[in-house]
Amino acid sequence: MDSFIARVKSKSALVGVIGQGYVGLPLALVFAEAGFRTIGFDVDADKIAALRRGESYIRHLGADRVAAAAGSARFLATDDFKHLRECDAILICVPTPLGKHREPDNSYIHATAREIARHLRPGQLVVLESTTYPGTTEEEVLPILTEGGLASPGDFLLAFSPEREDPGNAEFSTRTIPKVVGGINPESTAAAVALYQAGLERVVPVSSARVAESCKLLENVFRSVNIALVNELKRTFCRMGIDVWEVIAAASTKPFGFMPFYPGPGLGGHCIPLDPFYLSWKAAEHGMWARFIELAGEINTEMPRYVVSRLVEGLNDAGRPLRGSRVLVAGLSYKANVDDTRESPSFELIELLRAGGAEVAYCDPHFPEAPRTRKHDLDMKSVPCTPEAFAAFDAVLLATAHDRFKDPRLWSGLGLVVDTRNLVQPLFADNPAAGPKRLVKA
Repeated sequence: MDSFIARVKSKSALVGVIGQGYVGLPLALVFAEAGFRTIGFDVDADKIAALRRGESYIRHLGADRVAAAAGSARFLATDDFKHLRECDAILICVPTPLGKHREPDNSYIHATAREIARHLRPGQLVVLESTTYPGTTEEEVLPILTEGGLASPGDFLLAFSPEREDPGNAEFSTRTIPKVVGGINPESTAAAVALYQAGLERVVPVSSARVAESCKLLENVFRSVNIALVNELKRTFCRMGIDVWEVIAAASTKPFGFMPFYPGPGLGGHCIPLDPFYLSWKAAEHGMWARFIELAGEINTEMPRYVVSRLVEGLNDAGRPLRGSRVLVAGLSYKANVDDTRESPSFELIELLRAGGAEVAYCDPHFPEAPRTRKHDLDMKSVPCTPEAFAAFDAVLLATAHDRFKDPRLWSGLGLVVDTRNLVQPLFADNPAAGPKRLVKA
């Protein structure tokens, strides 16, 4: 441990980051920018080729940062995992999806741990950053790493530090977001804390890897449950003829005891739709039933169908069936102003509309072509983000509040707009008659 910390302090330590996606690439850049030699590992040859050319495939990171790293001697992108043996620290940033029945899928973690075990040597620190259930680091990763005869803390160090990325957030970045760290033993915690302190502004040590794993789940369960609450209130208030957005704005004036959450067409992103089920699955192993988590999941999962039902109601009021109607879905990204479609409800909205017989198109300035995902292959291209293109549809369903969609000309005079983000009505606050002929909030 002392030798490792000395290398960190002198910045002679070599940092390896496995997975160069939305979590791993920003982390690798932070360590390279802090003066460490850094290797970014990925199995995707296209990503490696782009990084070697100095090109960013993640828009919000900016091409300049990637180009600067690629042009320096401090950053290497590779799909050759034999270089793991050269690394002093190995950080794991791989996906942890859900299976068909919402069960955790730790296969990427296991495969990565086995790859590390083939190259593991004394003196290395391994840190898991992928979100998972409590006990994964100690009960699943550690046994794989010790199969070759090495032990922790005598030979190597092992910790968990949850990623806290928020793509597109201009206020917080990988470097400035506080970093929670917990090792499987005190030596591992100390080493991981020293590493992250050398590249990030604030590190928060906790007593164990299990606490660090649980911390991440609590953060996302908190958001999932509260979003489900406001989604349910949206449906309830709609039946009562009350605008939930106005209610939230009014409640937000209370200076204590209230935190606003906002409804939407469903949950998206790499955390909130998935992570809570990791905890509910693990809880069942201990004879506990996480009813809040399961209920929140049920409500949030149902939202795309609710949104489509509201669109159908709007078409019916205009004397049109869904079948044969031309519907434009505005926004593929799961959140505004990012090129990130992970778990985006827009894909399910499009498939539900297609299943109902609608002729569906989409518009998203961040995606000229709909990307293929683990679950979806839409095989679609974006229509232009112009008033003329929008006017060609019987209904426009706003799913993502991109800044590009805040142009009033896009919505003026449209026959039917279904708005899941409360973007359109404020654009015409001074002159409602200039807006869409019919606006449905969903």
